[in-house]
Parts: sequence; structure tokens; C-alpha cells
Amino acid sequence: MTPLDDNIKPSKDTVDYALILTSAVHDMKNSLCLLLQSIESMSADSSNEQDKQTDTAKLADLHYEVLRLNSGLIQVLSLYRDEKDQLPLNIAECFIADYFTEFCIKNQLYSDSHDIEINVNIDPDLAWYCDYNLISYLLSDVFINALRYSKGKILVTANQVNNQLEIEIADNGDGYPDSMLQAQHNSMSALSCKQGRTGLGLYFARLIANAHVIKGKKGHILLKNGGELGGGIFTLILP
Repeated sequence: MTPLDDNIKPSKDTVDYALILTSAVHDMKNSLCLLLQSIESMSADSSNEQDKQTDTAKLADLHYEVLRLNSGLIQVLSLYRDEKDQLPLNIAECFIADYFTEFCIKNQLYSDSHDIEINVNIDPDLAWYCDYNLISYLLSDVFINALRYSKGKILVTANQVNNQLEIEIADNGDGYPDSMLQAQHNSMSALSCKQGRTGLGLYFARLIANAHVIKGKKGHILLKNGGELGGGIFTLILP
């Protein structure tokens, strides 16, 4: 739990920005379509008496998709800044539980309306040296995706293991598809828009994790299925 080495820079993957933009637009287009559908549905219902719970659920979905759009824009901007060497790390001691307190508050409308139980099992005194904003972007994106694919339960844990920080976000959904499990270590050039998930978020998460380096050790991510909830498990490991 020491400040990261400032003089060590991880090697960069070759970045194709046409591919990045294609992937990002594909993801954001899907969110916009869902936003438009929700807005049209709410507009059609406006002249009729609607159950308050239904209206709240629709608003929650709108809010969720706005968060996803914001996340996609942050990813594109961060990847561009990294390519131009304009993505410096601002390392400071951060309390890990604070991230998820914020995420739970921001997403409470969605989790309540979809009856998602979120358990955060993190010592409030657990702190680590990292870039607060970049790690926040990474974890927020994973968290809102867990909300999307969960079937009602999310479990978040964080522990110090072998002088490294391991943060896990698990859900009880269907788990990561084989294509994502196989692609978790792929290069940027392997991104594809042919399937529902482009992999841009996965590449972004790996980029931010790898940027945290100390004594030759780089941060990394791990995807797997199973665990206590039986669904997907995203793990962020920071040196």
C-alpha cells in the first residue's frame, strides 16, 4: 500500500481510433434506442392513469441508460488522452468503501425499482494508493453493468491479498459469455461490434488497471463465473 512508481510506464497496445469510435457509437446507440423507447412509452402513458411504481421503474431505466452513455463518453475521452500521453495518474490514498457508497446512492432508483439487493462487504478503513477518478470510472462502469445483468443480487468485496488489493463485483446473473472470458486479454484490434458486447469497456478497464504500476508489477483485471452468487465475477487487482 505504497505510492506507485512515477517513472515506470506500461507498454501501450496499438490503438485504432476508428475502431474505438465504431465500438463506442455502437454501445451508445443501443442506449439511445432504449432511452427513446422509454420516453415514447412514458409519453404514450401520460394521458392515462398509471401505477406509480411503473412510472418510477421507467424513470429508473432512463437514469440508468444516461449513466451508461456517460460512461461510454468517459471511456473514449480517456483512451484518446492516453494515446496522446495526456492521461496522468494522480496517485493518492483512497478509501475503497467510499466508491461503492457513492455508486449505491447514484443507482438507488434503479436498484430499488428492480428489487436488486446490493451487499458491500468492505472494511470502511481499507485504503489504497491509486488514481481516485480513473478507478472510479472503471468500477462505476463494472457496477452499472452488474446491475444490468443481475437477477436480483450483487456482492462487492475488497481485500488485501499478497500485498495487492483485490476488488470483486459479483452478480447472480447468467455470467460472462465465453466470448468475453476468452477476450479478456485480447488486444484493442480484437474489438468487435458483431456481438451484443463490443469489449470496449473491458479494454478500458484493463488500460486503467495496467496504468497502476509499482516495483515492476502492473494492475490487472480478471473475469470469471461462479462464486457465491453463481454469476459473473469481475476482479480488479492493484499492486
